[in-house]
Amino acid sequence: MNQNPVFILLGANLGDRKGTLAEARRLISEQLATQIVASSLYETAPWGVTDQPAFLNQVLKIETHLSAQELLENTLAIEKKLGRERRLRWGARVIDIDILYYDDLILEIETLSLPHPRLHERRFTLVPLVEIAPDFVHPIFRKTNQELLNDCTDDSSVNVCE
Repeated sequence: MNQNPVFILLGANLGDRKGTLAEARRLISEQLATQIVASSLYETAPWGVTDQPAFLNQVLKIETHLSAQELLENTLAIEKKLGRERRLRWGARVIDIDILYYDDLILEIETLSLPHPRLHERRFTLVPLVEIAPDFVHPIFRKTNQELLNDCTDDSSVNVCE
């Protein structure tokens, strides 16, 4: 069975943020991945809707045999299990799980865009991504994650948690 490298962003800014991210990692590891590498946890300023609590974010690199669509369906199920309610775009949430890259796949369907269409605009995504995969090349921009971070104009706060 083919194993595909995938990068996933976890985020939470409501409730027990660390506990929720730990539970998301556990469920992803048990249900979706044969291998998992995790970045540090980062406390980050909210993006889009700024009048809300700070987020904890983390990037995971996993190996999975699931297709991109199957992976999306499974991550949505994990979000729901952990109490995610979709109300306001970019609003506060118990958990958010975004697929950033699925190997070098470029995909644009109604439910999923790969690579994630705004990852290059967001320090809260790029900083943890660069920690674990600085040399991974964005399949559309043909730049490494490090180059994308160097070019990013977002100046929002992203701080590693102790």
